[in-house]
Amino acid sequence: MKIITQIFRYIVALTFIFSGFVKLVDPVGTKIKLLEYFSEEVLNITFLNDYAIYVGFILIAVEFGLGIWLLFGLKAKKTSELLLLTISVFLFLTWYSAYFNKVTDCGCFGDAVKLTPWQTFYKNVFLFIMIVWLLKYHRFIKPFLKQSQAKLGAYFLFSLGLISMIYSYIYLPIIDFRPYAIGKNITEGMTVPLNAPRAEFKDIWYYKVDGKTKKFRNEDEPWNIKGATFVDRKTITLKEGYTPPIHDFSIENEAGDITDKVLQADEIYLIISSNPTEMKPQAIAHANATAKKLKQENKKVIGLFSTIDAEIEKRFDFPLYLTDETSLKTMIRSNPGMILLHKGTVVDKKPWRKFE
Repeated sequence: MKIITQIFRYIVALTFIFSGFVKLVDPVGTKIKLLEYFSEEVLNITFLNDYAIYVGFILIAVEFGLGIWLLFGLKAKKTSELLLLTISVFLFLTWYSAYFNKVTDCGCFGDAVKLTPWQTFYKNVFLFIMIVWLLKYHRFIKPFLKQSQAKLGAYFLFSLGLISMIYSYIYLPIIDFRPYAIGKNITEGMTVPLNAPRAEFKDIWYYKVDGKTKKFRNEDEPWNIKGATFVDRKTITLKEGYTPPIHDFSIENEAGDITDKVLQADEIYLIISSNPTEMKPQAIAHANATAKKLKQENKKVIGLFSTIDAEIEKRFDFPLYLTDETSLKTMIRSNPGMILLHKGTVVDKKPWRKFE
């Protein structure tokens, strides 16, 4: 019993710590994922949208903190009870996502590790079982250090995590797991390898024959059945194909698409805003001042915005282009932020608070 308890203790503790860590280094990413859960199409609790970042902070702190407390063996029974409550919520959400195909990426491990909805659900089932065991045998969970040392170590790591989370929120993630991280090449990220696995699908056809709706396969060719009337068609994914890390990325305006031109440029600065209407006046001033300075140095600078209209264009002193909002949120968490590209490779990223 003792050995199994210790094995489960460290598996659960390290899983929660890792899961909390990859979220705390990117709290804005957690906010984005929560907004997806809050949407009308999923849980329909949009009244929480304005509080998503605070809900994210609490979620991250709880997950990271419980993992640390379990690791150090502090308040074993209470920690196990809170872990059981937390994993029960996660278990429901991941089952809901997988069964109804509502959120295809739960964000459980941020952008560091991608799991399918069902993989995430089964992972949580195993964690649930282990946590139930830990709660039953919590008497075997003891600090591996002296009580005072264990408390000091736990509070130190927890405080370090909170500081990292606040810093990452104000500026940029201290560790970037996304395909637009410094050193990544956007063109390569959009490329599909020649031998990449392709998606496989199966069509199910519904035709009304002799007054009854029947189900057919492609090889049945129901459209050739005399008197058959088409009712519906459903496509089932048999096998997922390869999806490049970067997709749906383009840069365009009324004059046309300049994506290739930008990605082939020797040096170009991109000032990025996933939500121009919510940009702070101070951020707008920083963006314009930086663009002016870059132009004086004969540097090329353009803006990639999720939306553009006459009112928005009047606020900025550099050319604006449209790019998909989701892509912009993935590229940089700051609103606005700036990326420096050399032939499509990200060589620098800055939040607006660090614009020069």
